[in-house]
Formats: sequence, C-alpha cells, structure tokens
Amino acid sequence: MKKILILFLFLSACGYQKLYNTNLIQFEFSKIKLSGDIKINRKIISSLNLNETNKVSDKEISINSSETIIVSSKDAQGQPATYKTNVTVTILIKDQGKVDKKKSFNESFNYNNIENKYDLSVYQKDVQNNLIKKIIDDLIVYINL
Repeated sequence: MKKILILFLFLSACGYQKLYNTNLIQFEFSKIKLSGDIKINRKIISSLNLNETNKVSDKEISINSSETIIVSSKDAQGQPATYKTNVTVTILIKDQGKVDKKKSFNESFNYNNIENKYDLSVYQKDVQNNLIKKIIDDLIVYINL
C-alpha cells in the first residue's frame, strides 16, 4: 500500500505528462503538400491536426500515400484465396528549404477471401482504416522526436 501511495505522489508531483496525447498535439506548417490517395491523406491530416499558418515559419510538409490490394494466392479454380493490403505513407518535412526529416511508413495485412463481395469490400475498408491508424501512431511519435 505504501509503494502505491509513494508512486502516486511521485507521478502527480513531478509534472508527468503522457508523450502520446492526441488532444494536445497540433502541428503547424507554412505549406502542406499532398499527393497520392486522397482518402488516406484526409485521415492523416484530420488525425494529426495539421494546419497551414501564415506565420513566418518556413516549415513545409509533404505527404505521399498509396494503397495496394494484391491477390496473394489463388485456389484450384483460379479464384483469389487470400489478399494482401499494403498502405505506404512517405513524409518529408523541410525547414527553410532543407530536408529536416524524411521517412516512409509501410503497413500490410494478409486476409482470406470472402464469398460475399459486399462483405469483402467492407472488410477491406476496415483493414485500410486499421493500417492507417497504425501509421498515424508511428507518425505522431516520429514528428514529436
């Protein structure tokens, strides 16, 4: 009991703050350039709270995103048996015209085919959203460092 009390007092008194708190994170750039998949770019911008400012800041960010769905294997009749969805996001941050940070984030997921094509498309959208969330988490940590 004493250990818990000491730990609580230490964490509350030392100014501890979570590193990953999406409510406090807001990034401002003088220019935001987007290319690639529009839906992925919109989700990244809204999740990261990216804003263009008119301040004298010379920071620019470029985001290039893409999604590919590949047939991984086929059954005996030649119909797709498994798929692989791959989402790639490349980020480039320039400060005063010089490249400050550049990194490519890649997430992929394998899954089986579903007979009902509507259910398959809904599942593919869910997979895409989950992969984008993973990449956004990595982006937040990368930009903060």
